[in-house]
Amino acid sequence: MTALSEDPVLWTKPVEAKRLMREKRELEKTIGEWESLGRELQEGRDLYQMAEEEGDAAVTEEIAQQATVLLQRVDALELQRMLSGEADINNAFLEIHPGAGGTESQDWAEMLLRMYSRWCDAHGYKAEITDYQPGDEAGCKSVSLRIEGEFAYGYLKTEGGVHRLVRISPFDSAARRHTSFASVYVYPEVDETIQVEIEEKDLRIDTFRASGAGGQHVNKTSSAIRITHFPTGIVVQCQSGRSQHRNKDEAMNMLKSRLFQLELDKRAEESQAVNDAKSDIGWGHQIRSYVLHPYRMVKDLRTGVEKGNADAVLDGDLDDFLRAALARRIVG
Repeated sequence: MTALSEDPVLWTKPVEAKRLMREKRELEKTIGEWESLGRELQEGRDLYQMAEEEGDAAVTEEIAQQATVLLQRVDALELQRMLSGEADINNAFLEIHPGAGGTESQDWAEMLLRMYSRWCDAHGYKAEITDYQPGDEAGCKSVSLRIEGEFAYGYLKTEGGVHRLVRISPFDSAARRHTSFASVYVYPEVDETIQVEIEEKDLRIDTFRASGAGGQHVNKTSSAIRITHFPTGIVVQCQSGRSQHRNKDEAMNMLKSRLFQLELDKRAEESQAVNDAKSDIGWGHQIRSYVLHPYRMVKDLRTGVEKGNADAVLDGDLDDFLRAALARRIVG
């Protein structure tokens, strides 16, 4: 790869050159991290042997603690090793749509928004709401997030599908148990290394007044943008920016990303499953079940991973589910 990056001919093709240089940087970074880990492991092993010979219990205890940290770093690198897809390194867009059920499912969509926002915070990702449609009484009718950071799409791409919640409804005066559904859709943000052609004649661009979070300005001007792509029927909208121009640019970026995801789906072996998961927000297309009554448990229906601490999961503790789903893709 070094030889390729130094070939002057490569730079006559800027898009390919940028893609290659990004891959080279990532490989160098990964190799450097593994080499650093190897050196620290060897140093720890040598120090442990010395401490054992000298009977220094304090040092052996300190090394044991350091070993735990090294194992966590190994786990993180192993997880990153699973992210080798074409767009895994990219930023991501994540959309949440409630299923049938009115306020119940809209509140569940809001809970999922909080869950993913907490996960982003814990992993150093920046999450920005690009579109938010508030619910009639509580929650939201739809929400779109732009998640910025390396491998955001790679980590979250397996989250697409239907999420099911079982709980005692806070909106039911009789305190009955309700089941709610919401769908999650994740797709990569396109960058300069990915070219997506869109013809102007295939688009309809509408403006409207923004609603929901975003400051007092949102209802004063028709700055929000909705773009409809006729060939695919894809509709995207953005209202996070203060200007119509910025919202249009962001909406176009979202559209290109959605179209690129369509292309990825066509290539993927599980493309039919992805399309099925988006077609019906109901029982037959679930990927994960969150039960808060009569017991508390979250179970991934694809991998069988279960966690009894449902509150922690809803606070963003998703890594076990993500790891298992990514591993399943590699094996499957």
